[in-house]
Amino acid sequence: MNTLSLAKYFLAVLCALAMASAAQAKWYEASSDHFVIYADDSEKDIRRFAENLERFHSGMAFITQRDIEKPSPSNRVTIFVVGNQREIRKLVGGESRNVAGFYIPRAGASKAFVQDIRFKNGYPHFSTIVLLHEYAHHFLMSSTPFAMPRWVNEGAAEFFAAASFERDGSVWIGRPALHRAGDFAFADKVSIYELFDHKLYEKNKGQGHDAFYAQSWLTYHYLTFSPERRGQLNKYMVSVANSTSSTEAAKDAFGDLGQLEKELKSYLRSRRMPGFKLTPEMVPISPVTLRELPEGEAKMMEVRIRSQRGVTREQAEELLPEAREIAAKYPNDPGVLAALAEAEHDAGNDVEAIRAADAAIALDPTNVNALVQKGYSLFRMAGDAKESESEASYARAIDAFTALNQIENDHPLPLIYYYRSFAQQGKEPPENARHALERASELAPFDQTLAFNAAVMFANEGKIALANYKLAPIAANPHGGRRASMAEFMMSQMKDAEEGKPFRLSNLSMAVANVRDELEGDKETRGED
Repeated sequence: MNTLSLAKYFLAVLCALAMASAAQAKWYEASSDHFVIYADDSEKDIRRFAENLERFHSGMAFITQRDIEKPSPSNRVTIFVVGNQREIRKLVGGESRNVAGFYIPRAGASKAFVQDIRFKNGYPHFSTIVLLHEYAHHFLMSSTPFAMPRWVNEGAAEFFAAASFERDGSVWIGRPALHRAGDFAFADKVSIYELFDHKLYEKNKGQGHDAFYAQSWLTYHYLTFSPERRGQLNKYMVSVANSTSSTEAAKDAFGDLGQLEKELKSYLRSRRMPGFKLTPEMVPISPVTLRELPEGEAKMMEVRIRSQRGVTREQAEELLPEAREIAAKYPNDPGVLAALAEAEHDAGNDVEAIRAADAAIALDPTNVNALVQKGYSLFRMAGDAKESESEASYARAIDAFTALNQIENDHPLPLIYYYRSFAQQGKEPPENARHALERASELAPFDQTLAFNAAVMFANEGKIALANYKLAPIAANPHGGRRASMAEFMMSQMKDAEEGKPFRLSNLSMAVANVRDELEGDKETRGED
């Protein structure tokens, strides 16, 4: 055998081994206090990834001196590890070529999608840095009710996302954001004045990529560690919380903004920057539980990932044959049947979705996704029922969510749909239904669609201060968008509203209806940060 033939032989053997390895890949579910992770990777790597995420949460709690109530099981962030950027782009859709990972915040259904869970010398893959950035938003929104200026939102998220993890369980937080180095070198500059005045920033913003994220990180990092400016960031935040404009609060807290900008430029040239090293004792975590998925559930994972990312009706119809084929081979796997129920619901097949969900529930009465999909389909059917059958149809839908509530008392969806069962029939929701929506918003403060609906409810009740309290963080959303614009508009319209007097804004009715649609799981409208 000559050299070329030998090389071809070994290449063929390696390819065969790689294909065999891929075919034999095992899917695992890692479950912890704040995360659920699905990955076809080694047990060791999955466990370490889960433990590091918990250490990251614990580290944020330690540094901010804030903590949040342990979420109910379904209010944890579910993370799907999908493999590479091509798969991420396929999930995102559209023209998104540079997306490394993404996160979708939803009450009872927050999802994140990443490429790689391994750490190189303690540093995570860039898609995991994206996850840490978005989880920082998630944590900060869950631990403080006050709206933060957009630069603080992004600066804090970048500050915490620049983390690394030691083998002994230590965590570094606040290291230089090396992933933003290119922004400082090549992106359009953002002045300190534009940073503190977001309207000025939007006015001057060009079409290309700019250094807003990088400049926000630099400013937050410097104000956090500079001995000469100790306490100034907190003073600024208190002023903003007390309704002082961002620019005026900055001048009061930081003094000459031109001088601050000079200091920031000098700080960026520093050869070394400080960071927080948190020892294992500072970032305690609870145990991580690993479960190998049974064969059928593992084969259904690709369908499940695509469904839970969110699909249009057309995409759901294309996905459905695969879901049905797998379910036909594994008719006694409740996880498979629950995923089939979701695929059927997404495709608009409510009767079939309920049938699959009931089959899953018969095998496993605690299967949360099956109960959710059954509730979704029954609720949609109730919306299409004849007027004479409407009340009974909504009652049947609520029964499914009631069963879910009995399994998981703090699941937000039963509370949301109990309120909606009245609102969609054109009935005034009773006091206990209003309390249910308010409680759901407390359980999932990161869901700004839900917060917007709670704000509208409060405004209708004449609770103007409470409505503004809910709207302010939405208006300050660092990613802006439709909800932020709607929140700003509603707040401006309520400027002279009288506390205790019901406030209704008729020209918001269509916008509110659109926002409510997102709560039902109308997945083609799901967005990501």
